Amino acid sequence: MKKFLLLVVAMIGFAANAQVDKIYKHNGEVVDGKVIRLEEYTVVFKYDGEDAENTIGKYAIEKIVYGKSGRVEEVTEKIVINGEADWAKVVILEDKSYIAGLKKVDEVRGKTGLINYHTGNTGDKKAEKKLKIEAAKMGCPFILQTADKATVGASSNSLGGSQVIKKGIGYKY
Repeated sequence: MKKFLLLVVAMIGFAANAQVDKIYKHNGEVVDGKVIRLEEYTVVFKYDGEDAENTIGKYAIEKIVYGKSGRVEEVTEKIVINGEADWAKVVILEDKSYIAGLKKVDEVRGKTGLINYHTGNTGDKKAEKKLKIEAAKMGCPFILQTADKATVGASSNSLGGSQVIKKGIGYKY
């Protein structure tokens, strides 16, 4: 009789555990819980055994395995940055919720020179490229942009032209 009760308790525990969703993060961590909803850039979930809703950015998540159905949903591909040459892979994020689940590394900055004759668009692209190069040097696939400033004409420097300054924070998995 005891063996039968243990078997029933084990089966109930296994069935309850099968209902748990598993969120696989790019850093190797696995989160057990219940996915509440998928939004455009975030996933809202509850940890197993808790009622509070938590949010994690999709960029931190590789896949979700749904416990009830067993369905696997691929969320994002991992971005691998091996150095400065991979600067073009760096993604600039503009909302703090997108970085949930990522690890802050350091500040990055990209700017055009004091004396340049770029149009607004080319100066912006040059500053963005420098920003991404700085992040790639640190091995960061993501930047949370914190400032985007442009000064134009004679007010920016005595020789005319424009200067663009972009700032952000680099993030890793």
